Amino acid sequence: MIFRPLIQLPATSVIIAFFLLSFLVIGVFFSTHFHDFSSILQSSTHQKHSTLTNNTTKTPSNNTHRKTDIPLKCSDHNNNTTQTCPANYPSKPDPNPDTSPPPTCPEYFRWIHEDLQPWKKNGITRRMVDKAQKTANFRLVIHNGKAYIERYSEYWQKNRDVFTLWGILQLLRRYPGRVPDLELMFDCDDYPKIKKRPRRWPFDEAPSPLFRYCGDDGTRDVVFPDWSFWGWSDINIRPWEFLSKDLKEGNKKVKFTDREPYAYWKGNPLVAPHRMDLLKCNVSDKEDWNARLYVQDWEKEKQQGFKHSDLASQCLNRYKIYIEGSAWSVSEKYILACDSVSLVVKPLYYDFFSRSLMPLQHYWPVREDDKCRSIKFAVEWGNKHIEKAQSMGKTASDFILEDMKMDYVYDYMLHLLTEYAKHLKFKPRIPENAVELCSEIMVCSAVGLEKKFMMESLVKGPSDKAPCTMPPPYDRAALRALLRRETSALKLVEKWEKDYWINQTKHV
Repeated sequence: MIFRPLIQLPATSVIIAFFLLSFLVIGVFFSTHFHDFSSILQSSTHQKHSTLTNNTTKTPSNNTHRKTDIPLKCSDHNNNTTQTCPANYPSKPDPNPDTSPPPTCPEYFRWIHEDLQPWKKNGITRRMVDKAQKTANFRLVIHNGKAYIERYSEYWQKNRDVFTLWGILQLLRRYPGRVPDLELMFDCDDYPKIKKRPRRWPFDEAPSPLFRYCGDDGTRDVVFPDWSFWGWSDINIRPWEFLSKDLKEGNKKVKFTDREPYAYWKGNPLVAPHRMDLLKCNVSDKEDWNARLYVQDWEKEKQQGFKHSDLASQCLNRYKIYIEGSAWSVSEKYILACDSVSLVVKPLYYDFFSRSLMPLQHYWPVREDDKCRSIKFAVEWGNKHIEKAQSMGKTASDFILEDMKMDYVYDYMLHLLTEYAKHLKFKPRIPENAVELCSEIMVCSAVGLEKKFMMESLVKGPSDKAPCTMPPPYDRAALRALLRRETSALKLVEKWEKDYWINQTKHV
């Protein structure tokens, strides 16, 4: 039984031989055709790779996405034609399908959530908005992508409301169809008005939402980018899109190590007592506080054609002083953009971006109650730690020139207004006394620097890129950690300064 298969071996061998011969023939066939098969495989793979490559490369120039321009349509004033707003403005975004996904917005966007916190739970009623009218300069209504203004009073600095409204109109041109219907009150004055107060739920309603350029720790005003981003024609300051480039070029003129080793300030001291007090720190025959301070007479400067107020030519010192005016000052961004160490006299107010500035990272803090000695120590420290000082100045200017470019300013406006509109508990309506406002209404009748700056800052058409992605709000732990970090840095500088002056006293 065990050996029976061996007795049948011949028959089995024939079968095995047959299969071996068959495999041999097949092998010869494939060997003679393998080269052709490999060539086909390689060709197919190459074609697939070429297809993938073509799909990921940009479309040829003759088929590329073309941005839509919105031409200005000014009426012929020689024929006494009344200027009107065009009826055919684009009503939806114009995205480029080949554009990369939008980046996450800079960190300071997170403060939008904090500014709107009072209305997060129960929203904003019409009564709340109307109560803010008593100090507002105008009511803004956005309806179906169009702007309507009800004016209550003109601010004494005409540039403020004019260029603020101009900026909002440019936002509508940049992002048609993205700005939601809304209704808000805007106050162009420096000082915040809406005081913080303890709420006694459910009896107290939330405060009135009031938009302005700055806030402080004791108020609830909603901060918004200031008018100077679109130009300040009264004192010949160009729109930020162009001035920021001028400042960037101006920074290249003198290396940090070759700059004057003193603290520089130039401004109008008459607007606030603390600015007048700063002038006591100027160099004199008796004392050198390492400060070089200059009074800016804007009336005289205007008569001389603004020859001595070019901001891009004032980045020649290693240190520049920022001190608030009657409240916050628009000069902050110009000073921070200089590649110099910004010596920031303790501020009381904040604007929409400054809450993300960190002492010893973006600026050096200066005591308000002992300015001269504080400035002297700051300069002494910086001149002994050149690399650290230079790094601080560069970090600040990178923040201002990159995270504060106009793309992000418009995105901040868009996200702020979008989040604000989400809280409205009523349907916005156009008041009887409101007028429609558009770029044509404003620029076609403008003259001089006002017209020049409007034309420079005019948004030519819808953006083909989506706005940056809004970051989430701070949780309570993260916000407390941020504030602790800021406080720790301030206390550290105070300690260094105190030790410095104790040692100076010992050596006298």
